[in-house]
Amino acid sequence: MNDQIAQSSQDEELLSLLAHFSKASSDPLRLMILRVLASDSFGVLELCTIFSIKQSAMSHHLKVLAQAELVDKRREGNSIYYRRQAPGARASLQLLQQQLFSDIDHLVIDAQRQQGIDQIRQERSLSSRQFFDQNSEKFREQQDLIAHYQHYQDSVRQLVSSLPLQSDQLALEVGPGAGEFLPELSKRFSSVIALDNSASMLNTARQLTDGQQLNNIEFINGDTATAREQQLAVDCVVMNMVLHHTPSPADIFSDIASVMRPGASLIVTDLCNHDQVWAKESCGDLWLGFEPSDLTDWASQVGLLDGQNIYLSLRNGFRIQVRQFYKPSPAATARC
Repeated sequence: MNDQIAQSSQDEELLSLLAHFSKASSDPLRLMILRVLASDSFGVLELCTIFSIKQSAMSHHLKVLAQAELVDKRREGNSIYYRRQAPGARASLQLLQQQLFSDIDHLVIDAQRQQGIDQIRQERSLSSRQFFDQNSEKFREQQDLIAHYQHYQDSVRQLVSSLPLQSDQLALEVGPGAGEFLPELSKRFSSVIALDNSASMLNTARQLTDGQQLNNIEFINGDTATAREQQLAVDCVVMNMVLHHTPSPADIFSDIASVMRPGASLIVTDLCNHDQVWAKESCGDLWLGFEPSDLTDWASQVGLLDGQNIYLSLRNGFRIQVRQFYKPSPAATARC
């Protein structure tokens, strides 16, 4: 009898979820919202800008999508950001959700909505770049309030030195900050590129390497889209405490994957998700860290595989994740 009651309760729950799923997926606008949320997180007001609708209407659509467990929400300070729910969160609807997302991802985002997306990303990027241009001299002091470079340098150094790379020809560091890790890359790789969208921060890094007479480092003022446009081919990419300053982390992974040679590795050091809102104003953070699954999902979407992972707990309550992702070589892919 108890088994029958339990089964009946499960059936009712599944029917309710199926009803919500059917309702959510029956509206063209909601389908396009899911398309836009495929690889980025947006707040309600940002989505209003993209779709040119009132906040009340957008909130209603997001509520319907949330009831169907098609979107996930996350608080960033005083704002709530929405992203698409990963397939598999609810096993009973996994196949339906996967098929829906697969079909949606073939839809083309029209020019007007894409313009809205680009505008939001440009505003995020400008905010971050202005912070670093204005605070390059005291940035390290402010960043040290969260995580001093010495807290993770040994872990990153050991991880990079242990990488079984097919070539040590070229390394790329995205957002080198004051340049502390560039000497480490300079030792192992024939050439190193330091890439930063803040000219001021790039000059700070250049001063450090000039003082150590490192002559195999090239400095480029730009972002990861610049690396993609220049069609770089690198063996290793390092990003230390950079991702939470970027407008669209998923796009960063896509850009980086495009310049990685087969067998190349990406090392990402960043904060785990936290609730210290003051970091946005004091340190120019756009995101309050990330769940490890966020990085894994973004890497998987662009064909990168998970490698070695290190997690460090700091006395101030912050946690750091040092993650390796790699692009499989054709030989390894064939063996699989």
